[in-house]
Amino acid sequence: MATVADRLFLRRRIVNGVSLVLSGLATLFGMFWLVWILWTTFTKGVDAMSLQLFTEMTPPPGQDTGGLLNAIAGSLLISGLAVLMGAPIGVAAGTYLAEYVNHRKLGEVIRFVNDILLSAPSIVLGLFVYTVVVRTTGGFSGFAGAVALAFIVLPVVVRTTDEMLQLVPTQMREAALSLGIPQWKVTTQILYRAAAPGVLTGILLALARISGETAPLLFTAFNNQYWSTDMTGAVANLPVTIFQFALSPFEYWNKLAWAGAFLITVFVLLVSITARFFLLRKKMSHD
Repeated sequence: MATVADRLFLRRRIVNGVSLVLSGLATLFGMFWLVWILWTTFTKGVDAMSLQLFTEMTPPPGQDTGGLLNAIAGSLLISGLAVLMGAPIGVAAGTYLAEYVNHRKLGEVIRFVNDILLSAPSIVLGLFVYTVVVRTTGGFSGFAGAVALAFIVLPVVVRTTDEMLQLVPTQMREAALSLGIPQWKVTTQILYRAAAPGVLTGILLALARISGETAPLLFTAFNNQYWSTDMTGAVANLPVTIFQFALSPFEYWNKLAWAGAFLITVFVLLVSITARFFLLRKKMSHD
């Protein structure tokens, strides 16, 4: 007769096998839809790619020629300004959390609030900026769009900076402070250098996240059919252009929407690969 231990061992093996099968099927299910989405975007997007996509403005209704030059330029302007606004504040806040209130209740409260902001729906942030900035200034603007996207960048950079600085060995802080070096110099000249690849990775991941956000820009930057670099007015951008063109009855506009979706996908992929490169470089330097 099988002992109690044998029966328990057999039961654990069965449970383990069933769990592996179910988790594998769940992974395959998720990967199937991911591959399908990427393949559809790739095939339809590549088919819509052309030189005029990068040299001509978005076409008016019914016209079968045109590109996405103004939308691409507007997205780069808005996203770049959002990173310039959100990243420095995020790095400073993450430094404060890691170096000054790391083991205090205030630090726990700030981290909790940052996590809430990190998971907040982007449309809520867009509505907030619409109320505070757009209605106050009296019109849509690229600056308002950048502010909305900066609220998305901020919590990502805060979390990354906080965690990367905490990974820096305590011995480095103690060695520098024992030599009489001021705290601010220890932070800027030693800790930042050690954590730079991780912090830069967080900034790049934040850039990848905001590059395809549509909801905040619908309420803030809106769109512009013409070329405009005036950030005080409505500015063309890829996410809103894709949204509008995908819903239109014009076949050429639908084609441009797929091309824009493909460009954003490729951009996010390149940024993610760059972020992985910096993480790998940091890991190899530690090893």
